[in-house]
Amino acid sequence: MMLIEETAVPSEALPVDAFKAHLRLGTGFSEDTLQEPVLESFLRAAMSAIEARTGKILIERDFSWTLTAWRDETGQALPVAPVTALEELVFVSRLGVETPLANSFYALEQDMQRPRVKPVAGVLPAVPTGGVVRIGFRAGYGARWDSLPADLGQAVLLLAAYYYEYRNETSVGEGYMPFGVSSLIERYRTVRLFAGSGQ
Repeated sequence: MMLIEETAVPSEALPVDAFKAHLRLGTGFSEDTLQEPVLESFLRAAMSAIEARTGKILIERDFSWTLTAWRDETGQALPVAPVTALEELVFVSRLGVETPLANSFYALEQDMQRPRVKPVAGVLPAVPTGGVVRIGFRAGYGARWDSLPADLGQAVLLLAAYYYEYRNETSVGEGYMPFGVSSLIERYRTVRLFAGSGQ
């Protein structure tokens, strides 16, 4: 399985001004914009960490997910949420020949934890032997920062501020999240009831 981010979060969707205010950085100086690339990088790192921890995509963008087999031919769970649209379902043979499946044969079952691709009737078609199936979809809470739930937005600012504050530290544990961030994102984490089943 391979998940690829096909489009990136645009810079204009990032809350750089809100982050400056959160950090209480001075404004009105001629070099105000000098730190913006640095602040943006910390915001992107914080978003990426929270998305990895929760399985939730914050700002809307396009993804493709490649599978060698269905885990459940009556409905395949997608790896992230929330998914807003299925854009394509393409079977690729071992020789690289692509065969799109008409969108009248499958549908999106929306769910804030485990959205699924479901057949309209029967089961999903078999993945070609030695080949793959590629699912293209759009995921995220929205295209704008204010589309995010307030607690997730606050978690991003807190974590980005933590990265900013300790940017020169080498002893900060990898994968560590401050308690305030962990408590804000806890309810968004996906609970896996069936280990490895994708359900």
